[in-house]
Amino acid sequence: MGLRPVDLARRAGVSTQLVRNYEAAGILPPAPRSASGYRQYGDEHLSALLTYRALAPGFGPEVATSIMQAVHAGDHELAYRMVDAAHAGLHQQRLATDAASEALGAMAAEFLDETPANGPSLLVGELAHQLGVRTSALRVWEAAGLLSPTREPGTKYRKYGPEQIRDARIIHMLRQGRYYFEQIRPVLDGLRRTGSTEALRSAIAERRAAHNRQTNAMLHGAALLHQLLHEKSVRDGQMGRGGAAPDGHLVT
Repeated sequence: MGLRPVDLARRAGVSTQLVRNYEAAGILPPAPRSASGYRQYGDEHLSALLTYRALAPGFGPEVATSIMQAVHAGDHELAYRMVDAAHAGLHQQRLATDAASEALGAMAAEFLDETPANGPSLLVGELAHQLGVRTSALRVWEAAGLLSPTREPGTKYRKYGPEQIRDARIIHMLRQGRYYFEQIRPVLDGLRRTGSTEALRSAIAERRAAHNRQTNAMLHGAALLHQLLHEKSVRDGQMGRGGAAPDGHLVT
């Protein structure tokens, strides 16, 4: 079936320029040219375009591009490995969210204790070392209004008291869980004002919901990828009678 760039663009809901960009990036297989120089797309290009568009939301544009490039290069094993790595990475994020939930729950309990936080104050470098972050991260958190260190008289060095150290630990845990400042701010505000963990529980629930959305998107993309690989193996004549195709389909 002969397809023009505009035909592919309409089917995928993108611009014709984006179709050309996808081809240049190796997301689509190379398109033959007519005698007059026009691109001649076919069903395989439409399948590749729809597959990439399905992969990108779950795997991210960069990984999705690499997967498609591997498919068109005939390196299906590399494509499988990238899919596996993406799923493994998401699983690690889920574990990190679980660990952060437990640790944050324990930290939040400190706000419910009427006993004031105590302990030594730390300079910016000392706190950064304790948390395992760059000093620039602490300055960014301060600029975002999440931390409010005091200043040493004379030297004007930033000084973090016990309460700021506690807050910094919570910020660090949430940032490791990929929470945005907009999500962290209400958590700290609720804990500081009333000791309420409602915003904290909401932030963790939203993070877990995001994991679920990503998994769902990955499954959708993987289904189209599986179909694309099957179609490619049929076109390439790689299926032997009575054997197994590279994509796992059994041929009888």
